[in-house]
Amino acid sequence: MADLEYTVADGIGTILLNRPETKNAFTFAMIDEWAAALQSARTDPEVRVVVVTGAGNAFCSGVDLGEFAAEASDPLAVKSSLHDRIHRVAYALEDLDKPVIAAVNGAAVGAGMDMALMCDIRLLAMSARMSEGYIRVGLVPGDGGCYFLPRLVGMAKALELLWTGDFVDAEEALRLGIASYVYPDADFGASWRDFALRLAAQPPVNVRMIKRAAYQSARADLRTALDLISSHMAVVRSTADSAEAMAAFRERRPPLFQGR
Repeated sequence: MADLEYTVADGIGTILLNRPETKNAFTFAMIDEWAAALQSARTDPEVRVVVVTGAGNAFCSGVDLGEFAAEASDPLAVKSSLHDRIHRVAYALEDLDKPVIAAVNGAAVGAGMDMALMCDIRLLAMSARMSEGYIRVGLVPGDGGCYFLPRLVGMAKALELLWTGDFVDAEEALRLGIASYVYPDADFGASWRDFALRLAAQPPVNVRMIKRAAYQSARADLRTALDLISSHMAVVRSTADSAEAMAAFRERRPPLFQGR
């Protein structure tokens, strides 16, 4: 089996990290496939939602440190491996205006936690545990933790977690706003799938416009954000999916969306 598997079914593009013997530590080859899957999902009309999850009892233990061993003494090589390879996933996610869910089924550590943080929503199994962990091995968060974590939990709590490397369990992640939902381990696969199907059933153009507007508004002033959303509204109102959603609402029936 491949170390990373990407499948599409029922509107869901699923990225499965598939190295359970290493707690799904990722290699450079997996990063290349991960970024390629996200780029494919961006333009594939069959994909309305993307889910990232791990095989076995872990989400992701971060980068396979063996990949970095040969270049650890070369600062430029270390920077290049991050900027030119590993960070490609973050860049691909920024370009993807469809919902991306991290289904965290176990430990998410270091870059594994960062990969979960950069998704739009995190759904956790009850046994999930998350830790930045870099400080424990003498490193700094290399995959966006210093960017994403403060935006979720506030600067003070983020610095605490980054400085200590402490683990956060599923219930604490829910309390802090890192997780949207926590599900029992036995029901986790079915639960995250039901949530993803719920998003996939929404009008796809509207979903994508909402994601664009939310992220753009986070970096804009009020007048710019409202001007932007007025343009989005004008475009959305002209689509067949918008008309279908309104008709279905009035007729009290499920909508049938075409999407594009």
